[in-house]
Amino acid sequence: MVFEFRFPDVGEGIHEGRIVKWHVKEGDTVKEDDILADMETDKAIVEVPSPVSGKITKMNFKEGDTVKVGEVVIVIAESGPQPTIQSAQPTSAQAPQSASAKSSSLALPKQSATALLSGPASALPRTAPPASAPASVSAPSSAAGVLATPSTRKLARELGVDIAKVSGTGTAGRVTDEDVRRAAGQPTVAAAQIGVKAPPTPAPFQITVSEGDIRIPLSGLRKIIAERMTYSKTHIPHACGMDYMDVTRLVMLREKEKKSFEPRGVKLTYLPFVVKACVIALKMYPSFNSHFDPDKGEVVAKKEINIGIAVDTPDGLVVPVVKNADRKSIVEIAQDIEHLAALAKERKLKLEDIKGSTFTITNVGSVGGMYSTPIINPPEIAIMGIHRIRDLPLIVDGIMQARKVMGISLCFDHRVVDGALATQFMNTVKQHLEDPDLMLVEMI
Repeated sequence: MVFEFRFPDVGEGIHEGRIVKWHVKEGDTVKEDDILADMETDKAIVEVPSPVSGKITKMNFKEGDTVKVGEVVIVIAESGPQPTIQSAQPTSAQAPQSASAKSSSLALPKQSATALLSGPASALPRTAPPASAPASVSAPSSAAGVLATPSTRKLARELGVDIAKVSGTGTAGRVTDEDVRRAAGQPTVAAAQIGVKAPPTPAPFQITVSEGDIRIPLSGLRKIIAERMTYSKTHIPHACGMDYMDVTRLVMLREKEKKSFEPRGVKLTYLPFVVKACVIALKMYPSFNSHFDPDKGEVVAKKEINIGIAVDTPDGLVVPVVKNADRKSIVEIAQDIEHLAALAKERKLKLEDIKGSTFTITNVGSVGGMYSTPIINPPEIAIMGIHRIRDLPLIVDGIMQARKVMGISLCFDHRVVDGALATQFMNTVKQHLEDPDLMLVEMI
């Protein structure tokens, strides 16, 4: 029986992946769980195991190729006696399959399945295509196969537009409100707001390449970072507050306790304390532990508190997630951070390691700087930056003293929260890091 191995629609903003390396070639015989390829999505690089045993009869892509959702990656002739399996009825967005072939949407076995079929909240807006439907710019044959948000579908019904006949201009062929209005002969929102035609798009900057200049293509991860940061800065009205903290007592506590944890293999840094202080603040101000859905104009209050930790790697920034940080001790958080950071730098993170962050912390203390303005990780509401601890003079009880001072920055989505609430949130974090005994008491 022929097994078609398809790239899945998993939501979370994943519409394509890139084949980094093949571990097999046509004609090879593989066993179930043998590694077929390394694939890079917009979340991580993962190993793709074979879900069946058999012989590789066809490979549809080369290393470096990009695979769209729903496309057949590889075909395997299964070995051994197989039960008769009728192929599923194809949707209108799929070509019919022969009865002798069955299809897999890259349904990976064991933990790798979860890895590839998951994605972070660091994803772009969650307007994913329907299951098994490959993303396409051309219009599908039925409305069911269209990549569009519920609000866009509603608009199409109100304007009498057959959404299946609309070609999408959004990411991965998504049909947008603008596409629907254009199909209905109405002016786009931008033009309607001012009562005139939308201004022409300005020409891009001209790049002059002189002799000796070198063009360096962006890596796959770098392209993803560029796309995501551009989206965040152009769609989210960032506001940022900054302050400093006297963390002298925290420094003393950490110096006192870190050696006692070394025999247990725990590297006690300042970051786990910052995570715990943020958890306390997130409980007090749940607006910051939320996601924003711009298509529906709704804030989604998250039940779990999952803290994304920005990690700098040679290939670029990745954000693994400490899950359920509110249920973990400072030591457990330290262990999670160390483990995830090591995986990130080795590019061995699974997608479940990066999925579901509700609030992000970026630590730039190792490279210096007093303050920064980090970029929000959509669809989250805020991101906190922490910085290098310095010896600075402060007035304490009327006496100038040398104190340990850390700068913090909180950038937030001004559509959802205002400056006063952001200041209260930051003050709560500051209070608990300046007085770590208070933080420990609240954990009991």
